[in-house]
Amino acid sequence: LAEREPFLGGRAAAWTDRLASGESFEMERGFHAFFRQYYNLQSLLRRIDKELSFLDPLEDYPILGPGGQVESFSGLPIKPPWNVIALTKRTPTLGLRDLNRVNGRAALAMLQYESNWTYDRYDQQTAGEYLDSLSFPPDARRMLFDVFAHSFFNPEEAMSAGELLMMFHFYFSGNPEGLIFDVSKRPFSKSIWEPLHNYMGGLGVDVRTACAVARVARGSGRPWSVLLDGEVVEGDFVVLALNVPALQKVVADSPDLNDSGFRKSIEGLALTHPFAVWRMWLDRPGNPDRTAFVGTTGVGSLDNISLYHLFEDESRSWAERNQGSVVELHAYAVPPSTTEPALREDLLHAFHSFYPEYKDAGILEERFLIRRDCPAFAPGSYADRPGVATPHEGVALAGDFVRLPMPSALMERAVASGFLAVNHLLSREGVRPEPIRSIPRRGILGRRSAETEASRMR
Repeated sequence: LAEREPFLGGRAAAWTDRLASGESFEMERGFHAFFRQYYNLQSLLRRIDKELSFLDPLEDYPILGPGGQVESFSGLPIKPPWNVIALTKRTPTLGLRDLNRVNGRAALAMLQYESNWTYDRYDQQTAGEYLDSLSFPPDARRMLFDVFAHSFFNPEEAMSAGELLMMFHFYFSGNPEGLIFDVSKRPFSKSIWEPLHNYMGGLGVDVRTACAVARVARGSGRPWSVLLDGEVVEGDFVVLALNVPALQKVVADSPDLNDSGFRKSIEGLALTHPFAVWRMWLDRPGNPDRTAFVGTTGVGSLDNISLYHLFEDESRSWAERNQGSVVELHAYAVPPSTTEPALREDLLHAFHSFYPEYKDAGILEERFLIRRDCPAFAPGSYADRPGVATPHEGVALAGDFVRLPMPSALMERAVASGFLAVNHLLSREGVRPEPIRSIPRRGILGRRSAETEASRMR
C-alpha cells in the first residue's frame, strides 16, 4: 500500500499538529458524517472495531437558514416514502398552496430513481436546472434542496441532475436507515487510521507512507510493476485508488496503460470547486442548547458548523480545561476566484449570524485549509466515467469518482469501489468475494430494466 501523504486517509485523513502552547492535537480535513446506509464502510471498520464503538449517534442535524429558519430531520419515519411524506407535511417552508404550485411530474423523479433511466434522462441537465423545474418556493428550495446539493462539493450550475437524483435517492428517498448519522468520538487518526495501519501490518501488508506512485508498467517477473519513489515493485494486481489529478498523471506517464478509450475516460475526469475548512479554538463556550452539527444555508458561503467539543473527546477535554469551544466551519464549492481574506470574513460573518454568542469570542488558535481535490460530476459526464474494471487485465480503479452499479457516494463509494476492485481482480483466483451491500437500487416508483437486473451483484 503506497500513500503519497505521510499519513493515511485521503480526504478523511488526520495528522498530529501542535498548538502554540506546545500541546499536540489531531487535525483533520474536516467533519465527516457516518451515515447508517454506509454498509460497506461499516464492514471495513468492523475489522478494527467489531461493535463500531467509536461512533456515537447524533440526535439531529438541523438546517439553519436566514431569519431564524430551522429544518429538523429528527423523528422522521425511516422507511420511504413515509419519510418524504412526513418531511413534506411538517416543513414550515411549504404550505398547501405552495404544494399546489410544485411541478409534481418533475418531483416524482426523486422517487423514480433507476440508474439507466435517471442518467439517460437527467445527466445532460444541470442540478440547478432540475431544481428550478420543481417550482418550489424559494425558502423551501433553499432549506430542503440547495443545502443538500451543495454538500457534494459541486455547484448546482455545474453538477449533473442525474447525479443529484442519485444522491437524493441514496441519502433520503431510497434510504431505509433514516437520515440521522453517527460521528466519531475520537480523532480519525486514533479511531480509524492507526488501528487500520496496525491491522494491515498484522496481515503482512507493506504500508508505505510519504511514498508516491509514479508509473505503472508491465513487469518482468510478474504481470505488473509500479514505480514507487524510484523503486520498482512488481505484483500480480494493481488497484489505482488515487485522486483525480494523481490518477491522470500516473496514467499519462504509463505507456503500458495504452487502451485509448481508457485513457480518454481518465483524461475526461475533472475537479470541482475548492472547499474550505476553518477550525478555531475559541476563548468561551457557546449556548448550552447548541447541537454538535448543523447545516447552514442562505448566509454567505457557510455550509455547516461543527462544534467539536460536543462530540470529540480531544476537543471536549481542551474546551473543559480552557472554558472554551472548538468550532469548525465549512464552505463547499467555493468559487476559485475567492480570496482567503474575503472567504474568512464571509464565514465569520455567517457564523456570528447563526451563533451570535460568539461575536466577541477571541480566536486562541486556528487552522484554515483550502483544498481542491474533490471530483466533479459535470452534466453529460456519466457515460464516459470510468468504472472499477479497466481494459488492462490485473489493473482496477477505486475512488469516490468511479461509476458503480449501485447508488453510493463519498466515503461509502470509495470503500465499495475498493471492495469491487478486489472482487474483480481475484475472481479468477478462487478467492471468496467480499459481500457488497446496497440500499435498494430502484426508487419506490423506479423503472426496472433488464440491464439493471443483469448487473445486480449477488
